Amino acid sequence: MKKTAASAWTRAAFRGWALWAGMTAGAALAAVPAPEAQARAEQHAKRIATELASVCPIKPAGDQAAFDACREGMFRTPVLRSLLPDFVLWGRQKDPARTLKDTNLTQFAPDVITGMYLPLFMFSGEQRVVWHEKEKLFQLRLRTAFRNRLAPGQFPYPFWHEEDKWSTYENAAEIIFWWSPQRDKVTVAQFTAKTELAPLQPHDKVAHAFDGQWMWTDAQGQAQPKATLFDGVLHRQNPYAPQVDAAYRKLALRLRDGQCNECHVPNNPDSSKRLVLLQTPAHAAGEIGRLLKSVREDRMPRDEFGIAQPLDAKTKAALLEDGEAFEKVLQLARQWEGSRPQAAAR
Repeated sequence: MKKTAASAWTRAAFRGWALWAGMTAGAALAAVPAPEAQARAEQHAKRIATELASVCPIKPAGDQAAFDACREGMFRTPVLRSLLPDFVLWGRQKDPARTLKDTNLTQFAPDVITGMYLPLFMFSGEQRVVWHEKEKLFQLRLRTAFRNRLAPGQFPYPFWHEEDKWSTYENAAEIIFWWSPQRDKVTVAQFTAKTELAPLQPHDKVAHAFDGQWMWTDAQGQAQPKATLFDGVLHRQNPYAPQVDAAYRKLALRLRDGQCNECHVPNNPDSSKRLVLLQTPAHAAGEIGRLLKSVREDRMPRDEFGIAQPLDAKTKAALLEDGEAFEKVLQLARQWEGSRPQAAAR
């Protein structure tokens, strides 16, 4: 889409916003508190929208090459990355009237959300900015389309384990970055189909069957989902990648012994408002620091009543030993990532 069309859409969105918001129950949208904050929000939205549209433009929903290029391009998104804090809360917007506090969201490290989740979307460069009075946050809303026709192993986990979740992904029309003017950070990101905007491109629904497995081995003997094996999080040129993989394999056994995979999985068996995923290598990499802190402080695992049940001394010591080894080599890998030019080829 040409820039003129995107600009026209943005202006039209602002003119029609008041009417549109009036039809959205409980949206609690009000006047912007300060012109300076509004100006910064608009600048951020335009720059992020332009950046994402340049690396993840609209393509056919099953275009693997476009998806790969998008993931690689996400390593070159300094504007977005500068606005992400140590962790970001991510999830679907099921009800626009529900507060963020009462919304089930998943906690991700910045490299996980940029390397595994956002590349599943395509962007046109169109955006709009809305002040949400109740949350005291700006919504930076970017128009989007979802890559629903990729192979199952390209998704971080089987989104179709829940029909409504998969449907929301398939029909997503906007990504909402909730930006705090006080912190100058995006604290929450959501994908939503709760909009009257027409789809950016038509798509056919895809039906997948979920067999209860978050990870599996395909017919060629390859571990799946491929997307979670540090792809998108570490460059394939990273010299520490083999060590990271080996360290994770040892940690995975300790996570199983510590019952970590009973709660920290996508179906959220404990209905946690702030879910942490550990069921794949890349997810565990994003949360290893917070995981070790919880184990050291005997705050996990928890029983069916949500009460902390500290691990026995032997299991705890083994989990901490292998967890710390994984964290150490992961830090080396991330230091290597940070030292390389962002524009270098992957």
